[in-house]
Amino acid sequence: MFLSDCRRDFYDVIVSQRVLLLVASDVDALCACKILQALFQCDHVQYTLVPVSGWQELETAFLEHKDQFKYFVLINCGANVDLLEILQPEEDMLFFVCDSHRPINVVNVYNETQIKLLVKQDDDLDVPAYDDIFRDEEDEEEDSGNESDGSEPSEKRRRFEEDVIERTMRRRQKREWEARRREILFDYEQYEYHGTSSAMVMFDLAWIMSKDLNDMLWWAIVGLTDQWVQDKITQMKYVTDIGILQRHVSRHNHRNEDEENSLSIDCMRIAFEYDLRLALYQHWSLYESLCNTSYTSACLKLWSVQGQKRLQEFLADMGLPLKQVKQKFNSMDISLKENLREMIEESANKFGMKDLRVQTFSIHFGFKNKFLASDIVYATTSLMENIEKEGPETDNFIKALDSLSRSNLDKLHQGLDLAKKQLRAIQQTVASCICTNLVISQGPFLYCSLMEGTPDVKLFSKPVSLCLLSKYLLKSFVCSTKNKRCKLLPLVMAAPMDVEQGTVIMVGIPPETESSDKK
Repeated sequence: MFLSDCRRDFYDVIVSQRVLLLVASDVDALCACKILQALFQCDHVQYTLVPVSGWQELETAFLEHKDQFKYFVLINCGANVDLLEILQPEEDMLFFVCDSHRPINVVNVYNETQIKLLVKQDDDLDVPAYDDIFRDEEDEEEDSGNESDGSEPSEKRRRFEEDVIERTMRRRQKREWEARRREILFDYEQYEYHGTSSAMVMFDLAWIMSKDLNDMLWWAIVGLTDQWVQDKITQMKYVTDIGILQRHVSRHNHRNEDEENSLSIDCMRIAFEYDLRLALYQHWSLYESLCNTSYTSACLKLWSVQGQKRLQEFLADMGLPLKQVKQKFNSMDISLKENLREMIEESANKFGMKDLRVQTFSIHFGFKNKFLASDIVYATTSLMENIEKEGPETDNFIKALDSLSRSNLDKLHQGLDLAKKQLRAIQQTVASCICTNLVISQGPFLYCSLMEGTPDVKLFSKPVSLCLLSKYLLKSFVCSTKNKRCKLLPLVMAAPMDVEQGTVIMVGIPPETESSDKK
């Protein structure tokens, strides 16, 4: 069931209990987890944190811990499956589910005793009505012992005929109801999409309880930005949620003019900005960022010789010397950096890149450290799916979680370096796939399979990395092909997962032209 008051029905219930936190492996879930951890720390709530990726891990984690806990909080997992059927819990166990995956399973929606859903109520959920999908089992077996032995045979026959007609009508109605139910459920469940970020839902809870801090607000911003970077929500939804967070940013980061009340320059500051849609450009060179951002790479077709010429023309149009563009952004001339965004935007419009400007937030720690929300998303994702060090998956999860704290800037910088490697590998793989015609049209969909031995193929054995590659590849392929029909086709992508076990990881990406968030 949906909770109307998260404070009363969720937080006040678990605040005096031992809680098991089951957290999915994505950045939005990590941010929601950080906010909840901060709230738990305020109120000394005892909890155990278990990262899960996939239903098998969720089931295993539940079976391992079910004897010690009665209260379970699931973040970005559990909403779109029938939890009671999968986990078979005891009747006194309670599940609180904060999940942005849609559609929500109807059994979870209408279970009023064990499943509690923390969902933003203004999300467009379109859940079917209870009577359309559930009906009480009627006792169809008629009690034949009701007829009195003394009744006339003709009376018995008449009653028998009426009984047959009634049963036939009832069966027909049941068949019609079941057919309508199947149709309603098919319409409801056929598309997958995402609702409001879980980190934003958790921040709303903290705000209602007057415990919201600037750190929590930043995590909510990163959670929303993760949805946008991963293309999980529409541009309209992103802009709407940015507007909501902008009001909180103004409230938390208000600066007084008089010196007595002004905060120290070392404090954390969040600011709303119109910035460039260039990946990690403030921690890289502008040239590398232009080459390795999917949007600019696809628009300029940088995998071709002609595309490289267009890039040189683009830089010349801006009047930026190559020497400046190829050195670290921090080392560029201040005179060039001052008007850089306006220069790039003006030239980008001439080269057909009309969406290069994006609304976002930045964070400052003192003078030296400034990060955009998208920088944090790329860095945290790379740490979470790091393949460089052998070890349990939970190590990467904890490292990624730690990198979100401002006290662990070294881990964040390590994540930024890994993110640069990942973006380079993605662009090289995209160029290779397009130049060697690896993307094949298979009738109703496009297909691409990465073979063992492909450079950096191990990077794409992880789901988020493979999804990013697939989206970049589809965008680039649509820009490069002359076949208009391909713009309407989804892409199925496969990559080796574990060479020794012979397993393959596959992902499906909806058509590039779809503007809807329903996939």
